[in-house]
Amino acid sequence: MTIVYALIARGKAVLAEFTATAGNFPTVTRVLLNKIPAEATRMSYVWDAHVFHYIVENGVTYLCMADEQSRRRVPFAFLEDIKTKFGAQYGASIHTAPAFSMNAEFAPILQRQMDAFNSNPPGDSLQGVRSQIEDVRAGMLENVDKVLERGEKIELLVDKTDQLNQQAFRFDRASRSLRRTMYWRKVKTGVAAAGVAAILMFAAGATACGGVTFSHCRS
Repeated sequence: MTIVYALIARGKAVLAEFTATAGNFPTVTRVLLNKIPAEATRMSYVWDAHVFHYIVENGVTYLCMADEQSRRRVPFAFLEDIKTKFGAQYGASIHTAPAFSMNAEFAPILQRQMDAFNSNPPGDSLQGVRSQIEDVRAGMLENVDKVLERGEKIELLVDKTDQLNQQAFRFDRASRSLRRTMYWRKVKTGVAAAGVAAILMFAAGATACGGVTFSHCRS
């Protein structure tokens, strides 16, 4: 499962966003923002091999894009997480802030939480969102073409090479961690083996030389 894009908007005004890969989905989301109702809701729109998930609360839209194979509860757990953090950090100023005024501060948080949920989503977050939505129901999952009018169709372009590079980076990072673990395990095994060999040699020498004082061998 990979979340590759996230934004927070008040109406059509984007307050913060982060993209983890190259593509034109910021353009696509601007079209979607015009179609998302202002009332509180949660929804998923399928677009090609990706899905846009969003939560609307108090006129603020929390949206992310993930690959279509992902379980719905992970993206929604991510959205609940950033919604909580965003509200705690900015409070009532969310409703009056100019567009992108929070991007410099909050985009790194979007990136950090995106990486966290992509690599190892917190169990408590998943448990919390599971009680609200085990999966997006059929009535809450639509093809994005249904909300677009004639002439609004935009091809979703995602840089597959960049996505593969990110996956390779995560794999390489895991491989390096595994190699370090195996190296130190070998070091510990070698030290333990050397210690056992030294003890055995000392015991054999002590036995042959009349005890731990080696009195027979020194006389």
